[in-house]
Amino acid sequence: MMVSVFAPASIGNVSVGFDLLGAAIKPIDGEPLGDVVTASLIDSGITVTTTGRFAHKLPDDAQQNIVYQCAAYFLVQLDDDGINHKRANTSSSENSHDNPYENKRGVHLTLEKRLPIGSGLGSSASSIVACLSALNQLFGHAFSDDQLLLMMGEFEGKISGSIHYDNVAPSYLGGMQLMVEQPNKLTSTLPIIDNWYWVVAYSGASVSTAAAREVLPKTVELSTAITFAKNLAVFVDAVHNKDSHLAEAMLNDVIAEPHRQHLLPNFEQAKAQLSYLGVKTVGISGSGPTIFAVAHSLAQATAAKQCLEEHYIQHDTGFAHICQIDDIGAREITI
Repeated sequence: MMVSVFAPASIGNVSVGFDLLGAAIKPIDGEPLGDVVTASLIDSGITVTTTGRFAHKLPDDAQQNIVYQCAAYFLVQLDDDGINHKRANTSSSENSHDNPYENKRGVHLTLEKRLPIGSGLGSSASSIVACLSALNQLFGHAFSDDQLLLMMGEFEGKISGSIHYDNVAPSYLGGMQLMVEQPNKLTSTLPIIDNWYWVVAYSGASVSTAAAREVLPKTVELSTAITFAKNLAVFVDAVHNKDSHLAEAMLNDVIAEPHRQHLLPNFEQAKAQLSYLGVKTVGISGSGPTIFAVAHSLAQATAAKQCLEEHYIQHDTGFAHICQIDDIGAREITI
């Protein structure tokens, strides 16, 4: 038995919602922007194979690979819930064809690493989501969506230093997700402004989430906190009312961008160039260095993409895509 899952890239924070808002994205040209994990049962242990454009950036030691650690974590959760034990000890009346878990206590994983590491596109989240989703399907949907999402957030926290769902939730569930984090409701799916194009540009540099958090202040001024709350509240209200102009006016990052923009060479120059094209909204995707711009037409998005390719991308590993919101999230694919 083998399961392959694709998990899309995501924009964390979306400027207005630091750690609280995220959006899954898909290039309009059909190019898959996200990681793929294929999982299969083996007799014992965890083995990992890596492929893909950015596989050379992964650790040589398989045990340091995020999907290896994900699998180890997942199998512990299974044992803690008694699921692995029950399935490994299914009645002898069931043969191995009927019970794929019989005598199978290990997994082999293949990670196709399509997202650059430290890109601000939810690279670690995409690997985590694809891996845990594939494993959950492989083990007969052992955990519910909410249980799995909690596991994803907890594991992402091990990587970035704090638990937050603004990348894993949209990558898993699709759409634009507002973090609610209540016992009976983890996230809320926000309406999408249909005529927006999200132009993303990865410069080719790398910024670690942990390092980007280090530059943030430990406290903020009361006036800043009030502005942040107002912007997020009005944005949520505006998208529910399909008021695209008001929603866009609220896409202003008063928490992270002022402290992180110096980590992104050419960011200010790119914003200035985009303003000449009438693009008013430009923000940092997650921790950067990827940035995004909101365009109102395909023509404007095409011009913005060309502008970012010329004024923002610095290395041959960089790229730019015209995207829309991916409303599906993680899904099983055929390889």
